[in-house]
Amino acid sequence: MYTRVLARYKRESVGFTLIELMVVVAIIAILASIVGTRMVRRVEDAKRTAARSQIGIFKTALTAFRMDAGRYPTTQEGLDALVKRPAGYEGKYQEGGYIDSNQVPPDPWAHRYIYVCPGIQNPSEYDIESYGKDGMDGGEGDNKDIESWHLQDE
Repeated sequence: MYTRVLARYKRESVGFTLIELMVVVAIIAILASIVGTRMVRRVEDAKRTAARSQIGIFKTALTAFRMDAGRYPTTQEGLDALVKRPAGYEGKYQEGGYIDSNQVPPDPWAHRYIYVCPGIQNPSEYDIESYGKDGMDGGEGDNKDIESWHLQDE
């Protein structure tokens, strides 16, 4: 008798019901949405940190350029002066450039960094800025600009 009950039980519980599958899928979707939004937030935080770090590297390279040239690159020469000798410049120049790259890298959102010398915020030096995720001046949150004169504030 026990074997008959066991055989009947095995036949009736062969698979999952549609409701059981829907509950499992719903739980997985809820967990994925929670984890996914947190991961997206971390990716944007990492990009903002990378932009701040890159601006810090530019600042160090610009200081080295100034030590050699006696001035910062002009707005027209831009950050490209850290990679290759500016046209018409005859002063001392570090062999291989001032940053380890054959071109100025874009910001983490693939936009060009903005360089102005003399700076608007720092008239005795320069301003470097990334416009953030949206690539436009101003903004809040992920779209907030990352500015050389506010690096310590963030």
